Amino acid sequence: MAEHGPVQPMNVEQIVQQAENFEYNPLVPFKHWSRSAGTLIKEAEIYEHEGNEQQAYLLLFRHARLVLDKLPNHPEAPSRENAATLQHLRRDVLRNFPKLETLKPRINQRYNRYRQILEQRRQAKALKTQNQSSSPRESAGAQHDRGHARLPSDPTIGNELEALTAGENRDLAVKLAHKEIRRRATARKATRQAGISAEEEQERRAAGVWGNWEETLTRKNENIDQDILSKHMRNVRAQISASRGDSRHEDPRPSNPDRASYYRYPTIAPKHTLDGIREQPKTSDGSSVMLMESKLNMPPQRPPKDQDLMTDTYNLPRRPAKEEPSTVDSPDRSTTTSPAQQSLKPSTFTFKPSAYLENGTPLRTIFLPPNLRHQFLSLAMSNTSANLETCGILCGTLISNALFISKLVIPEQESTSDTCEMLNESDFFDYVDGEDLMVLGWIHTHPTQTCFMSSRDLHTHCGYQVMMPESIAIVCAPSKGDWGVFRLTDPPGMRSVLNCTQTGLFHPHSESNVYTDALRPGHVYEARGLEFEVVDLRPPP
Repeated sequence: MAEHGPVQPMNVEQIVQQAENFEYNPLVPFKHWSRSAGTLIKEAEIYEHEGNEQQAYLLLFRHARLVLDKLPNHPEAPSRENAATLQHLRRDVLRNFPKLETLKPRINQRYNRYRQILEQRRQAKALKTQNQSSSPRESAGAQHDRGHARLPSDPTIGNELEALTAGENRDLAVKLAHKEIRRRATARKATRQAGISAEEEQERRAAGVWGNWEETLTRKNENIDQDILSKHMRNVRAQISASRGDSRHEDPRPSNPDRASYYRYPTIAPKHTLDGIREQPKTSDGSSVMLMESKLNMPPQRPPKDQDLMTDTYNLPRRPAKEEPSTVDSPDRSTTTSPAQQSLKPSTFTFKPSAYLENGTPLRTIFLPPNLRHQFLSLAMSNTSANLETCGILCGTLISNALFISKLVIPEQESTSDTCEMLNESDFFDYVDGEDLMVLGWIHTHPTQTCFMSSRDLHTHCGYQVMMPESIAIVCAPSKGDWGVFRLTDPPGMRSVLNCTQTGLFHPHSESNVYTDALRPGHVYEARGLEFEVVDLRPPP
């Protein structure tokens, strides 16, 4: 639902126009849209933490439009469960309104500065041309120096993120993922040890009052001194109390007419109440097994101190030709390391989009641990021997505009030879939310069949791709020794599946190119050495 990649500064009006440009389809189940809303907030928080306020604003505004303007009219919204979910989503919007108002002047100020610099450069270029005409004997070097001496320092260009290509920087991506995932895990652990509820944590993030508290904690890595932690927590609470005062009873939206702009935020109907919203239950972490494809030779660097089917039933969809990823094991092509890469700070560089949807929307890179499917097949071996499918959910996080699969979650499930259905979805999503994870796709087996996306698989994956366009489906055919990574085409695959009302286990679709290969030359890259964890939520046998 979002556009990604390095872009020139935009003002709020331009960002709002992009934020409102998304396709909403009421045929998509309400639960998928509600999960998509949660994903938008997670992405916005990460982008803001990395300093990309422009993308954070876009995602938060899009979240508000989705929740306030679209979902109340969804045909499934009136149900009791969905009505309660919608109340919770509205509260998220209210919580994020102050952040939107905080970001707006900073974004416009950055854009205005960007325009000033462009104009100053235009004038300097014109002056240089004029001087060349009037003083033909002046040396070229002197002309260059005199022309550029008039240019001011350029904070917009100077702070521009270093754009990296995924294929040539996989080793860097792995190191970055290891360091950043550990930092976030340490901060999350410290938050829990400090006794901060999930709701209070969300409120503080939305209010922008965390400051350098999280950075200070993660500098200590796992060895956090509890006395220092308590001191930081007291300072944060004091900061909150001083900044809030009696404002918690006021409307968070500004009422100053002088600050009104050409657009308005989506509004909440007065008849809706936020009272009685049920909190999502907390769950314990549960045991897990850490699987590392390879160990790093060096411990993670500490952050710098100065930086805070049945094939005869119908004609199967044509499987795209698979291109072998011949460079998976080859070293990175880059031979020089920039200061940004040496620091391994997500806020200093960004990964370029590595592919595009058929409609032109850029797709962020997904980094996949090559050994993940092998471990999954080992876990599925007993089911495979009994001709039963097995499924797992690919979870991970967003770092520097790229997506990293860091956990393989095996949910409680019910299987047949041709289907696999997740049970107790609430337990799964409680775990995902508790670990600040994003759902990036799924993996499942075809015990005796070939590697393809069945009609049932297409409908299942459509829900994932609605939540995130980059979502992938990995299909493993152990009896054939084959596997593939797929996504729906858009267009025509997404619309064809969304508009399909057939309910049979196997049925044809009108389009022949409903899905395509997502592994290279798509947006998925295997990253040797990328660590991942297996979490099995199934009850013991």
